[in-house]
Formats: sequence, C-alpha cells, structure tokens
Amino acid sequence: MTERTPTRVQVASQSDDLEVARDFLAEAYAGNEWQADRTDAPFRFGFRAVGDDSMTLRSIRFDGHLSGVMTPSDDFVVQWTTRGRATITAQDDDPIVMEPGRPQLWPQGGAAFDYRDYDQRLVQVNRAALQEVAGERGTAPDALALDHRVRPDDRALQVWQNAVRLISHTVGDGKASPLLQAEMGRLGALALLELYPVVSKTLPDELLLPRNAHLRRAVEYVHEHCHLPITSTDLARVASLSLRALQHAFQRTFDCSPNSYIRRVRLDRVRDDLLAGDPASTSIAEVAKHWGFGHAGRFSASYLQQHGEYPRETLRRAA
Repeated sequence: MTERTPTRVQVASQSDDLEVARDFLAEAYAGNEWQADRTDAPFRFGFRAVGDDSMTLRSIRFDGHLSGVMTPSDDFVVQWTTRGRATITAQDDDPIVMEPGRPQLWPQGGAAFDYRDYDQRLVQVNRAALQEVAGERGTAPDALALDHRVRPDDRALQVWQNAVRLISHTVGDGKASPLLQAEMGRLGALALLELYPVVSKTLPDELLLPRNAHLRRAVEYVHEHCHLPITSTDLARVASLSLRALQHAFQRTFDCSPNSYIRRVRLDRVRDDLLAGDPASTSIAEVAKHWGFGHAGRFSASYLQQHGEYPRETLRRAA
C-alpha cells in the first residue's frame, strides 16, 4: 500500500480591516457567533500557519476585542498567549483565564471565548496523527480522549516547550522536507501526550471529584505509560503525594496497592492484544512478555483471576 504524502500547509494573512480579520478567523476555525470590536489600540491583524495536514504551527495577532463560539473539532489544539487577555469557557465548566506563556488544550467539545489585544501561538494536531502515536502506547482509536481541565505539571511543560522550540526552528520557514516535517509532527504528538495524558474511559466516577485530583493524575499516568517500567515511586512523584499517601489512596479507592493496579491495567492490555490477534499466529507468551509478564504460570493464574478465563480461551475468540 502506498502511503499518502501529507499536504503542506503554508498560509499568511494580515489586514487593518476589522471585519475582514474577523471573517478570516471565523472561516479558518469554523466558528459561529463571532463578534469583533475595536479597542483603544490601533487595529492590526496577522495570521500565519505552517506545517502539513497532520500538524501545523500557527500564530495570531489581533489588536482588538474578539469573542464568539468555537464548534467541536476532531483536531487537538494547544494554545497559549504571549500578550493580552483571553478567557475560554466550555459547556458546564468554569471559565479558564489564560496565563501568558502557559499552554491550554482547547476543549474538544467546543467553547466560547473572549480575547482582547492578544498575541497567540497554537499547535494543531490532527486526530488521526495523534491516534497513530497513542496507538503505539496501547490506546485504542475510539478511546483517545484528552481532558482540557488538567493542569500540566512542570516536567510536562518543560517537555512541551522544548519540543515546540525544536519544531518551530525546524519547520518554521516552511521549507522542511516532507520526511522531516513528518518527524516533527510525530514529536508534536508525543509532546502533546506528555502534556495531556490520555483519559481512560474506565476510570471510576469518584476520580472526577476535586479531592481525588492527585490520585487521578497517578491513575491516568498508569493508563498512558503502562508499557514502561513505572513504579509506585514514579506515581507518587506524578501525583505530588508521599509514597504512603499514594498507597493509602489506591487502597481506599481500588482496594489494591499501586503496583497491583499497574498489573491490572497491563492484564487488560494483554486481553486487548489477544482479542485483536490472529489465533493462528499470535504467541501468548510474546504478548505476555511485551506487557512485563515473564513467568508463564503466574501470568496465566493472574489472567484467570482477573478475566475469568485463560489467555488461550481469549485468543480462540479473537476475530
């Protein structure tokens, strides 16, 4: 099968006409109910986008007041302002006041916004591109969901900022080769998944409560990084909890230790791989080793206890 070469994107626009600028942005972002007004500053508008249809870097300058509603989008957009005031409000959410220089994931379900005299930077990643990278970490395409309400920690912010600097330097002039552009797109997707880990659809509702925010970060980290050699100490660091507090939280919520929870998630991933495998060619032992289970007897017993059947029975039912 021949792979399609992504279509290059290179757009630039500027204007001193308020209505022209408003209409340009409304069309570019499929918005509605957009309103634009002048402020005390002389009106100036500039827009630039560079990249391809998998990932683009964008910048906007708007010396005026702009408000409206963005409709739901399949793309994942991380934005941050370097100047001005900006507020976004998703349905049933409290308003998010943008902090200059701090990235914010745009709500997938759409949101209202209110910006004034601002400079904005954006990284826009296509859903299919992010699904491909997330799939390598064990996330099924229909399970890809990121939570815009998460506040990234300092480590994730540093990873993101370093990645964006490299991407901007590499593709900012619009002359990068398709191969190099593709590599930068992959880097952008990886950095985005570090900034906003995939939200598991199987998390208990209790984790959505504000008092469980620390535990939720640890649990989401497990679901996103269970293919890596993570430990309870890693989870305590991610959750900003002491090891003892982390263990107590897991015991209270899941009736197990953090390490046991990691094993549960990995056993779920084993089951997913077996159900997606070919009974004639899939090696149960290799799948088990891939998810960190080296002892066949203990693995089989743990799998039976969690899933109510032996791995070979699951594989026989694979489509």
